[in-house]
Amino acid sequence: MATDKRKIQEINAGSMADIAFLLLIFFLVATTMNVDTGLAMMLPLPENQKQEDIKVKERNLFLVLISGSGNIMAGPSGKQEIIDLRQLKDKTKEFILNPMDDENLPEKTEKEIELADGSKWVYPESQGVVSLQTTRDTGYQSYIMVQNELTRAFNEVRDEVAMKKFGAKFSELSEDQRNAVSKAVPLKISEAEPRNIKK
Repeated sequence: MATDKRKIQEINAGSMADIAFLLLIFFLVATTMNVDTGLAMMLPLPENQKQEDIKVKERNLFLVLISGSGNIMAGPSGKQEIIDLRQLKDKTKEFILNPMDDENLPEKTEKEIELADGSKWVYPESQGVVSLQTTRDTGYQSYIMVQNELTRAFNEVRDEVAMKKFGAKFSELSEDQRNAVSKAVPLKISEAEPRNIKK
């Protein structure tokens, strides 16, 4: 019997490495990277730098404390209570606006704001400051959710002021108008050093 002695032809794999390299280069050049912008936050100063003491009247301070278990205590200084995250925005708005001029809520001072057309706008600016405090074991997710609710409260107040003054939402205003509303309702969220609470 005759055996089949034909040689099996080998595949030339010399150019495979070149093709793989070219594909790699193509994908590196053609793909886009998502850039995380993060949060615009003021980081604490290093310990060797001195920070000026900012004195705030007790009635002008709204304390928000997030515990390690995610519980939230909030309220004017000395009157904090445990609240749900969904209540935080409304309580913060009430504190900022002080609609009934309650003597236990922040005082207001007349602020003169120059508009783009050269006219002056006098607005009763709230002197309220929101102080956000955490413990060392506070979870990142809890912190972000609370920070989001506080920012949302200030944004809603800005929307209300923008509607009263300019007849449009804050996001729909011109840059000069947005600057004027931002001066009338500044974002006053102070972040204190995380506290160690003994168990």
